[in-house]
Amino acid sequence: MNHDQHPAAITVTGLCKSFGEQIVLDRIDFRVEPGSIFALLGPNGAGKTTTVQILSTLLRADGGDVEVGGHDLATRPDRVRSVIGVTGQFSAVDELLTGRENLLLMGDLRHLPRSESRHLADELLAKFDLTDAADKTAGSYSGGMTRRLDLAMTLVGGPSVIFLDEPTVGLDPRSRRAMWDIIRELVRGGVTIFLTTQYLEEADQLADRIAVLHRGRLVAEGTADQLKRLVPGGYIRLDFTDRDQLTGAAQVLGNTAQVNGELTLAVPSDGGVRSVREVIDRLDAARIEPAGLSVHTPDLDDVFLALTGEHTTSKENAR
Repeated sequence: MNHDQHPAAITVTGLCKSFGEQIVLDRIDFRVEPGSIFALLGPNGAGKTTTVQILSTLLRADGGDVEVGGHDLATRPDRVRSVIGVTGQFSAVDELLTGRENLLLMGDLRHLPRSESRHLADELLAKFDLTDAADKTAGSYSGGMTRRLDLAMTLVGGPSVIFLDEPTVGLDPRSRRAMWDIIRELVRGGVTIFLTTQYLEEADQLADRIAVLHRGRLVAEGTADQLKRLVPGGYIRLDFTDRDQLTGAAQVLGNTAQVNGELTLAVPSDGGVRSVREVIDRLDAARIEPAGLSVHTPDLDDVFLALTGEHTTSKENAR
C-alpha cells in the first residue's frame, strides 16, 4: 500500500512515557491504516492503557510524535478530540440515568440539536440491541449491556477513530462475541479501531495488525499469521492414502515425523508460502501426490510466550 496516497489514521513515532523512575513506554513506533482494526496486545502493566490515554489526549507524552486523524496530538489536541471516541475499561455510563438518557446526555455534550440527539439515540439503541431496555436505569443492566451502551455513547459524535481499551474484559463468552460482531460492523462502516486486549483470541479474531507490547517496548508487530511464524513448532501436515507414497515422501523430505495415525506425516515448517511450495515441488519431482495438505502454525499464546516469557490470561479466561 502506498502510504502517501493513504494517510494513516494513527502514526506514532518514538513515543515515550515515564512515571518517576519507571519507564512505561520506551520509544514505540507504529502506524494504523484507516478502516482497519489494530490490536495492542500485552499483559496487565505492559503500558496499553497509558498508550490509549496519550493517544486520546488524556495524558501528556514525554517525547515522540503522534498524529491521529491527520492532526498533530501535541499542537492540535482539540482537533484530535473532535475525530475520536474512547471506550475505557471503566464504563462512562451514568447508572442513575436510563440508557436513552445517557445517549441524550452525550448528544448535549456534543452540542447536537435535541431532535437530532433523539433520532440518534433511537438508532443506536436499536443497533446495539438495547431498545427493550432503553427506558430502564443503566444500573439494572448486565455487564454486556453496559458495555454496549458505553460503546453506543462513544458513537454519538460520529468519530472516525475509536479507542477500545480492553472492551470485553470480564464479559461472558456470549457477550464477548456480540461485542466482536459490533466492532466488525463499525469497521465495515469505515471506522478505524484501536483495540487493547490481553485476550489472544480477541486479537486473532478481530485485528488486521497486532503489536505486542511488553515492559514498555513493542517486541513484535504484524498480522496474526506473521506473528505465528516467528515461533518454532509449526509444521506442514501431509495425508496419504497408501503406505508406499508415505514412505517415499518421508525419504524425499528427510526431517519428518509420523503423526495422528500411520498415514500422516508432519514436516517442520514456518508455515510460509515459500516453505510450503518447496515441499510441494520436492514431492512433485518425485511424482508423489499427497491426498491432503494443511499448514499448522503455533497459536498466539505460543508467540506471546516466546516473545515475552509469559503466558497471557487468554487461555484461562477464554475458558
